[in-house]
Amino acid sequence: MILTTTNALDGKKIETYYGIVSGEAIIGANLFKDIFASITDIVGGRAGSYERVLKEAKENALNEMQANAERMGANAVIGIDLDYESLGSNNSMLMVTACGTAVRIV
Repeated sequence: MILTTTNALDGKKIETYYGIVSGEAIIGANLFKDIFASITDIVGGRAGSYERVLKEAKENALNEMQANAERMGANAVIGIDLDYESLGSNNSMLMVTACGTAVRIV
């Protein structure tokens, strides 16, 4: 399965357009990650715990989108867009949505 943010693939012809596919992932941050992130903000540097959560959410959303495309008969998803949103009363949850167009290429 080819996943790309572009609307075309060099050297490939799009044979069939199946339509829009998406995948979503919602991951909650926990108290310990918040505490360590606060310390990192004070002393400087990167918040590795949040980076790992973001990466996991992105991978889950892309994997779900890919599985949905495969069920349609697609072998590629083009024009992929990733969106990130905070959810919950304290913005303690993160939602990542991956959306693209499922196609069959030859």
